[in-house]
Amino acid sequence: MAVLCAIVFYSCSNNADNHNTLSDQEKSEGWTSLFDGKTINGWHLFNKGNTASAWSADSGMLVCNPRAKNVKHGDLVTDKEYENYDLKFDWKISKAGNSGAFINVQEQPQFGSTFSTGPEYQLLDDKNMDADYLKDLTHKAASIFGVIPNASNSAPKPGEWNQSRIVQKDGKATFWLNGVQTIQVDFKSADWKKSIAASSMSKFPSFGMATKGHIALQDWTSGVSFRDIKIKEL
Repeated sequence: MAVLCAIVFYSCSNNADNHNTLSDQEKSEGWTSLFDGKTINGWHLFNKGNTASAWSADSGMLVCNPRAKNVKHGDLVTDKEYENYDLKFDWKISKAGNSGAFINVQEQPQFGSTFSTGPEYQLLDDKNMDADYLKDLTHKAASIFGVIPNASNSAPKPGEWNQSRIVQKDGKATFWLNGVQTIQVDFKSADWKKSIAASSMSKFPSFGMATKGHIALQDWTSGVSFRDIKIKEL
């Protein structure tokens, strides 16, 4: 039994060590880790800088606790801005949870939120969400929330880790969820502007206009965790 326990412990430890690190091949290909598994270095609260927040590194995960007290709440953004890149990240959300990852976020005092400027890769527990909410396909996981629907058959795995990918090059972006392509969009196109105009995001004049900016993670009403956040600039 002692031998078996030792094997199991080693296996679990070894698997944990495989997360939030880059292989030699990834390093040679130009990948950079955006989360070291131990700190939130490289990130800060949107428009609030480096202050104690509901975000923390816990057991190799980047975690947001929406019920945390005596700390600042808000979306977490990268210190650096990105324009052309391949971004990959794993995420797990609470039952019926709703969160998001934003791209091209502009961090300036006149913008009160990340979603005032940045398109949102929707993170959602589709399976346990109210059916009426999902009648709008722009609410599905891996859509651009409120604007571009995810019309694929993809769905996140409830209560498990899911893999997402965003590639943006010259203003054109493609989203994937668990290996399935969900949307393609050209942020410089007339079609994109028409989609915004027809959506609820039209009330934000600067929404979706930039093709370079911060990456952000949403502090919302349900707990969400991230790991293996990595990026390769193109």
